[in-house]
Amino acid sequence: MSTNDNCIPDWQHTSFTFYKYVPSLAAAVIFTGLFFLAFAGHLFRMIKAKAWFLTPLVIGCLFEVIGFAARAVSANQKPGCWTETPYLIQTLLILLAPALFAASIYMTLGRIIEVVDGEQYALIGRRWLTKIFVCGDVICFLLLGGGGGMLASAKTNKKEFDLANNIIIGGLVLQLLWFGLFVVIALIFHRRMMLAPTARSYQSDIKWRSYLHALYVASVLIIVRNIFRLIEYCQGSNGYLLTTEVFVYCLDALPMFLVVAWFLWKYIGEVSELLRRKQSYGLPMNEI
Repeated sequence: MSTNDNCIPDWQHTSFTFYKYVPSLAAAVIFTGLFFLAFAGHLFRMIKAKAWFLTPLVIGCLFEVIGFAARAVSANQKPGCWTETPYLIQTLLILLAPALFAASIYMTLGRIIEVVDGEQYALIGRRWLTKIFVCGDVICFLLLGGGGGMLASAKTNKKEFDLANNIIIGGLVLQLLWFGLFVVIALIFHRRMMLAPTARSYQSDIKWRSYLHALYVASVLIIVRNIFRLIEYCQGSNGYLLTTEVFVYCLDALPMFLVVAWFLWKYIGEVSELLRRKQSYGLPMNEI
């Protein structure tokens, strides 16, 4: 497509434009680099620890890398002459990445419960817990992906735009409710374990409290990001959040980078090794 055919000279005042501001090339490049480092770090540690349940988190990091790289492409284009492909890529992948982070978080709790023999303290059985929350996360992923795709292609079709916006809002609301319920279940399990610890929870190499604290921090960061996105889409295309780029980085990119950086420091992939060790001792293990 030629630049002349796609440029909107008065893009600041038109009813539809891909961006309501001039995207920052520097910010996009910085976060592309940061997420690439996180992706490489998590991929290396996942393979080394054989922590395959962290695959969604690694893919989520890759989504962020590609998403912000596509955003950098948009930022490198002349204002008002932005093309659809990089805009669509960055919209979808940056929107979807946290749902993949959530999937690994949900699976981690089930493994913590297994490694400490704490099934009797779980509000929902370990195997059902993982299945229920991962299935819910898949529904959120599909809603956000479908809504994001429709929104990016709706352009001046207001009816289609509003429908896509509402689908995304529905996906974000469901994700917030799901995360809230997950945190409650994790806190109940944590409290019951503190009141009557299992024999395995006393082992020094099983840092179950540290793993749960890591999940809480990551969950809060994702909830904050989802609240921002929910308000952003509720305000609509001319809302203050959607027309001010700094919020994308302060309330989405930064919290999500902190999630993956936090998990590199408080590495929850260690749970896989603990489960394998438990199996090698001849103890029952029904790893999900």
